[in-house]
Amino acid sequence: MAAVKTVYSKDKVRVSSEVVVMVRKASRNIRKYTSTCRSKQSKRFDHRRHPARTIMTRSQCNISEKSFFHRLPSEVFDMILDKLSVLEISVFSMVSKEITRYIMDYISTLAWKNKMIVESFHHSTCLDETSTMGHYRDLGLLFKRCTLLLPTKDRLKFIFSKFSQIPCFMLEHCLSPHCIGFSSYGAFLQTLIAGWDEQECHRVFNFLCDITNLLPKIEAVVTGKPGESWYQELQLRLFCRQVLLDPWPNQLDCQFWLIQLLKPWPIVSQAHLLFVLYGPLLPEGTLGWQDLVERGLSHCTLWDLARAILLLFGKLEVKDGSTSSLLAILEELIVIPQPWHVENVARLLVLCGSSVCYTVLASKAINGRLLEISRLIVYIILVCEKDGYHMSWAVKLVQQICKVFSTAPERFRFIQLLENTFSEVTREIFEFSVAGNHLEDRETFQNLCILLDSSARFHTKFLHMFLK
Repeated sequence: MAAVKTVYSKDKVRVSSEVVVMVRKASRNIRKYTSTCRSKQSKRFDHRRHPARTIMTRSQCNISEKSFFHRLPSEVFDMILDKLSVLEISVFSMVSKEITRYIMDYISTLAWKNKMIVESFHHSTCLDETSTMGHYRDLGLLFKRCTLLLPTKDRLKFIFSKFSQIPCFMLEHCLSPHCIGFSSYGAFLQTLIAGWDEQECHRVFNFLCDITNLLPKIEAVVTGKPGESWYQELQLRLFCRQVLLDPWPNQLDCQFWLIQLLKPWPIVSQAHLLFVLYGPLLPEGTLGWQDLVERGLSHCTLWDLARAILLLFGKLEVKDGSTSSLLAILEELIVIPQPWHVENVARLLVLCGSSVCYTVLASKAINGRLLEISRLIVYIILVCEKDGYHMSWAVKLVQQICKVFSTAPERFRFIQLLENTFSEVTREIFEFSVAGNHLEDRETFQNLCILLDSSARFHTKFLHMFLK
């Protein structure tokens, strides 16, 4: 019996332990099942309790929490900016609106202005000049980037309030002949407004006219006697060329600014202003008004003026009325202050190229001014021989002019008048060379020899063309 009881008790213990294990497993399964059901239910109704997730900007995430730079003392932030170059600050200003605002306040301080806006433009070495110009290009990039979000009017007010009172940036305030103030100003302006649309550039021009009093200064020069106010003429030339015109590598941009300068004035004043801006400059720094009247000048002295005419009227077929404007301006230009020496008129036309040259001569031919165009053509042939142009160009020009005349007698009369003019000009130069004992005798005799050579070359090409 004892043995039976012992076996029974062991079986009972084994059964009870198995029951306990089963109960534990069941409870675990129940908890797992209930948690699964609850999770499914919670997932099922989550979208009802919570709105859909949206993307938020950094400024919306937590407005109450300040950024790293906000936690910095302003003195420490200023010390960081003091260690950065102008170009690095310009890049840093695009990080966020808050940084932009802080940098605008930083560059508005008198300490930064005194440190970074260089006002020394009278350098003795090319290296210093290059460094200053590069610095002002970097300044242009800085102000371009940190005022990016402002309206154009506010941008201009903020920017030019820092630069408008620099003496070397102002008309008639700097007497140094080697000052690079206007060139630095031009580099700054070109970098600042590069890529702006035409409407914004119009606002820039009007704003500059207001702060520099430019239009009244132009009016005083173009309505005065040529050469009388030589210092004002030179200052106007330097400011317009170095600030508004020459910094632009693109011809269309340069054309835009030249048109803005000429547009407010009548044709006579436009021609006068064009001469002030691009006319020949003498070694002593004054404009060569009388030199164009008294003697023939070299091609390099007239190249700038020809380039300006090409800039305005290079493609005559593109713009309506441009041909009449070209003729009107040229007619006024070549009589300022008095009618030019014919060789200078001829050289200007040659430098302007075939299209402009033919347009001017054909207009005169249509209006019956045969004696005038015959004399011009003789001097064009002389210029071609002097300056090394191929004589076939002059022959083709005469051939084109002949086509303007509708009948054979008109063409014959034109050729006859051209030949007679050759003889007259040759005689004039010869008589002038033997008239007196002055220093120009040798130059005049050389002109005579060149004219005879050019006449021989021209007629050789001309006859060869007809023999073909």
